Amino acid sequence: MKLREINFAKEGGQMIKDYALIALGTFLAGWAFAKFFLPHDLAPGGVTGISTVLASFLPLKVGTLSFLINLPLFLLGWRTVGWRFAARSFISMTLMSLFIDVIPVSDLAGDVMLASIFGGALMGLGLGLVVRAGATTGGTDMAAKMIHHVIGFLSIPTVLLIIDAAVVLVAALVFGVTAGLWALITLFVATKAMDLVIKGFNTAMQFMIISNHSEEIVRRIHRDIDRGCTRLMAEGTYSGKPVGTLICILSRTEAPRLKKIVAEIDPHAFVTVCDVHEALGRGFTGEKEY
Repeated sequence: MKLREINFAKEGGQMIKDYALIALGTFLAGWAFAKFFLPHDLAPGGVTGISTVLASFLPLKVGTLSFLINLPLFLLGWRTVGWRFAARSFISMTLMSLFIDVIPVSDLAGDVMLASIFGGALMGLGLGLVVRAGATTGGTDMAAKMIHHVIGFLSIPTVLLIIDAAVVLVAALVFGVTAGLWALITLFVATKAMDLVIKGFNTAMQFMIISNHSEEIVRRIHRDIDRGCTRLMAEGTYSGKPVGTLICILSRTEAPRLKKIVAEIDPHAFVTVCDVHEALGRGFTGEKEY
């Protein structure tokens, strides 16, 4: 098979996967609105939150209002994000608006606390899948980019936070303070769930090991854990002498074994450990072969 054909098949398969994630993600987010948020007047920020508030005054459904509000934002802001991202986001926004209106509204949780927690988790999961597919479901991202372009000292996350806070405040004025407070909890849970999905579930750990016995440590890592390392050229600032520095990425289950190896070989080694939210490539789940 020619390289061009392989690349075309690869890109086509990835596109199918991305749009499947978009469809699933928007369905989950729409389900969260219909089954958890709307029965309890929860408006967790964004355009859909604005639409939830407006739907209490206007004879239009939340999904329809969301589409009508998002449309001019997409028309004004698509140049700031590129046509491909804008096209995928427009499809995502349309699907989510459709699902919110089509899925029958019913109180699945029966309790506002359960609705806030589980609805927020479900919405965060859905939005996270959409973002992983290279899209977004609302025009607030584009609005934030445009505002940032005009008011440069406000970062895009700050603008998004201001928008969400304003929506929750308006919801509290319309539906009551209690509903606004539950909306804040919903927004927090959704943000955490979305962040988890975007960063990935295959968490790993990164070790940086500074030791005068780095060669022996490397041999033990190769033999006992079957992992590779990266050796860095480093120099001690006090001694002015070269010092062995290693970086090793491994799974959490392998981390205790590496700590034991280092302690056995060089109890005086300097070791730092940090979380890696996603590891791709040889030896990890992101590895792909063609």
